[in-house]
Amino acid sequence: MKVILLGNAGAGKSTLSGKLLAKQPAARLSLDEVAFQGGTERRPLQESIAEVRRFLAQHQSWIIEGCYADIIEPILAECEELIFLNPGVETCVAHCRTRPWEPEKFATIREQDENLENLIAWVRSYETRTDEYGLCRHRALFDAFQGKKREFNDPGQYESV
Repeated sequence: MKVILLGNAGAGKSTLSGKLLAKQPAARLSLDEVAFQGGTERRPLQESIAEVRRFLAQHQSWIIEGCYADIIEPILAECEELIFLNPGVETCVAHCRTRPWEPEKFATIREQDENLENLIAWVRSYETRTDEYGLCRHRALFDAFQGKKREFNDPGQYESV
């Protein structure tokens, strides 16, 4: 398995990743782990890509998940399947509101909760953003990919994977 999960924050990438890993063990990489250098400052793009390439070289079977089209595009040819999770902004917002504490991203639950409204505002801008995190860029990446690909517009479809 060599799968990339692409979508907005709250789309269900981590949830779907867990379902896939329960069926077939593989290494998992959240691009959040390679995109930032402490706090909210992005690492230089080439460093992030190099880190992902090291991950790919170390694992035969893997799942990569994230919203970073600029990191995904250079490694897209390495995947066997691209899955675009596009359940709509309101579903993503609802998922963000019920998201469990993510200790790999936040030191405390309180810190995560204090960031929630910023996250929701960012999620709500998905359809209008023109950066590497927005729907326009995700759609272009998905449409251009020539390999096996699926788009899910409802979390109920994630069960079919």
